[in-house]
Order: sequence, then C-alpha cells, then structure tokens
Amino acid sequence: MDLNQITLSVRDFDEGLRFYTTLGLKQIVHNAEGRYARFELPSGSTTLPLCEEAGAAGSAVLYFEVEDVDRSHAELIAAGIVFDSPPQEESWRWREARFRDPSGNRLCLYHAGPDRRFPPWRLTGAG
Repeated sequence: MDLNQITLSVRDFDEGLRFYTTLGLKQIVHNAEGRYARFELPSGSTTLPLCEEAGAAGSAVLYFEVEDVDRSHAELIAAGIVFDSPPQEESWRWREARFRDPSGNRLCLYHAGPDRRFPPWRLTGAG
C-alpha cells in the first residue's frame, strides 16, 4: 500500500496556487471551473491536491521532509513565507520549523534522519 494523495482545502484557490508554487511544488493538474489543482512534490510519489472550500483549514499538520531545515527555512523566508516558529530541535529528535498556508492549514518543514521511521521507541517487531 502507498499513500497517493492528501487533498487540502483552501479558502482562496488562486492564493493557494501561488503559495504552494512558492514552496517549490510543481502543478500537474488544473481545473479552474472545479477550483481543483494537484501538485507533485520535488521527491517521492505522493501528490498534494488543493480544492477551494469555504471554512477550509483543518486540524491536520502536513509534514514536508527536507534535507536541511535551516536552509529551506531561509529560502522560504526570502520568498516571503512567514513562519510560526524558527527551526528547532524537538524532543522527538526531529528538527522542525512550523508555518501555515494562507488558509490557515498547518505545515511543517522537518528533517528526522533515521528517526523518521526507526526512532529508539519504535515497537519491537514493527519491521
């Protein structure tokens, strides 16, 4: 099994398109009439669709894994992205910087290294 996509609701479709393009995602589908678009990420096979929906912002957090959180954070700040928190080491051994899209959806740049899938507290026998 593989995760194909997670559709994210945005309040303003055009603003959402600009924001996720600024993050470096590549738009591969556009349906202006249906207010729907889909993006590919720079690596991996999961896609991120956007759809316009009043009220938008849910409670989920989307995690974007990068090799260097500090560098990516600096590049996005230079591109005009505003962050809620600067890069910092978390108690779960990931380096993270948190921010929101224009609709209020919560996002996180992170790097976890081997702890991404194999933290010291991983269940025995979980692969």
